[in-house]
Amino acid sequence: MPRLLLAGLFHETHTFLDGLTPLDAFAVRRGDELLGARGDGSPLCGVLEVAAECGWELLPTVDMRATPSATVADDVLETWWNEFRERSAPEIARGVDGVFLVLHGAMACETVPDVEGEVLRRIRGLPELANVPLVGVYDLHGNISPATAELSQGIVAYRNNPHTDSRDSAVRAARLLDRILTTGDRPVCLWEQPPVMWPPTGTGTADDPMRTLEATAREIERSHPEIAAVNVFAGFSFADTRHTGVSFSAVTFGDPQIAAGELRKLSQWALDHREEGNIVDPPLADVLPAIQRHVAAAETPVLIVEPADNIGGGAPGDATTVLRALIENRIENSAVIINDPLAVSHVSNWSIGDRGTISIGGKGSRLTDGPLELDVELLNHSDGKFDLEDRNSHLASMAGVHIDMGPCAVVRHEAVRILLTSRKTPPFDLGQWRSQGIEPETLSVIGVKAAVAHRRAYEKIARHSYTVAMPGPCSSDLRTFPWKFIRRPVFPLDEIDTALVCGVR
Repeated sequence: MPRLLLAGLFHETHTFLDGLTPLDAFAVRRGDELLGARGDGSPLCGVLEVAAECGWELLPTVDMRATPSATVADDVLETWWNEFRERSAPEIARGVDGVFLVLHGAMACETVPDVEGEVLRRIRGLPELANVPLVGVYDLHGNISPATAELSQGIVAYRNNPHTDSRDSAVRAARLLDRILTTGDRPVCLWEQPPVMWPPTGTGTADDPMRTLEATAREIERSHPEIAAVNVFAGFSFADTRHTGVSFSAVTFGDPQIAAGELRKLSQWALDHREEGNIVDPPLADVLPAIQRHVAAAETPVLIVEPADNIGGGAPGDATTVLRALIENRIENSAVIINDPLAVSHVSNWSIGDRGTISIGGKGSRLTDGPLELDVELLNHSDGKFDLEDRNSHLASMAGVHIDMGPCAVVRHEAVRILLTSRKTPPFDLGQWRSQGIEPETLSVIGVKAAVAHRRAYEKIARHSYTVAMPGPCSSDLRTFPWKFIRRPVFPLDEIDTALVCGVR
């Protein structure tokens, strides 16, 4: 029975946000608490399923994860490492056959910009783990470094954005590890990076360039059975690190040069089609007339998608720009979600039907529009807990199927309903609305603080959708950020020669 260490560290870090993400922002599972993920639809759940199928003895250590946010405090990494060392040490003494990691790929701390690479370096630095098989599952938005590839036997990334396959990707990664353990063969992991970054709005896998890149990766796997995995990383472009941006990796049991050649083709295609992923959205004012026409014709719901306040990208989720527009244009039966624990607390002692003036939103970022003072009526209180309607929701990749938005309140100002939450909750599942007594299908206009990952849920009900530019920390115009550490030249910050300027590791 193979004995395998299991651990997770998961955070998508927006380094341009003010402040730090502290240790208490992370949900922590220790030891056998990791086994509680069985059946919850998460990547960790997928690993547990394969372990039971293959007869592994899992040795769970520690899993830490938080919603995307600012640069992570150094003590988070050190706490994780100390927990991992303490819990793995007695198991290592008895003998360990491998390590499985559930990681994101775009985590950055104050003094460690490449957390995943550092985690692998530390694990490999333990003499007993220097040569054991080490495999990990990663988010499609990972900013993968060469160290991450070189120090592992297997990188397996999600293939879909929205991340409907996070559990399935973990299953594929675990089966790769089982193949290594069963056959004794050791694959090589290769890495390649073109000088390209795309904003989140350009990384949906239903559209090019990602659609063609993912399709090409699958064709490479079919044509070369010895290549166990070809990964397309879209990158997370709100992280100012050296390796931020698009990258590719391959896990091969065969000739590394063949796999390297295929990665070069992917890189060249991404470089040649770089403009297709550089999606910059129109201003809200430009699309409001069309939205009003749809509402007048009862072609609803209409989505107003604001990637600049994308909770899934680390934004605070409290921008008031869309809310202002709905109020000023008197759009009936419209709704938005604002993360504002202070506003929730303000109405916590109200009774249903009470009215009063509260300050809503605009508190989390100096880059967004400020708070709105609104006269509101309280419609609903709740504890904010709900289960995902869609177990393959993008949100399941982050938190499983049991979601906690913190205490919530629904208030109404004139014709606009406002769901106030106490914890940032990405809008990736319609159960978020229904749990608060609102049927999203019946709304005329819905404000959605996302970039791409909302599509699986909302495209089922939306008649029209408009992604718009507005003030906020997750702007799709990457040239507006104060870059310091990223490699240069890189698109779209610089002009790039069409000749490939990167090499395979």
